[in-house]
Amino acid sequence: MAKKSVAGYREKIGGKLYSKVIKMFKSTETGSYIFKEKMVLNESVNDFFENDN
Repeated sequence: MAKKSVAGYREKIGGKLYSKVIKMFKSTETGSYIFKEKMVLNESVNDFFENDN
């Protein structure tokens, strides 16, 4: 399923300039894992992972 969503997104906005990134957090309340997904420019992938949000 993820392959289709990424491919469709790339066709719409023009190109291979974007990457889908997924960051995993552990919830302090429940102890379960939370995933944050986002489409970012290739240049700002490292910034996405460095931020705590």
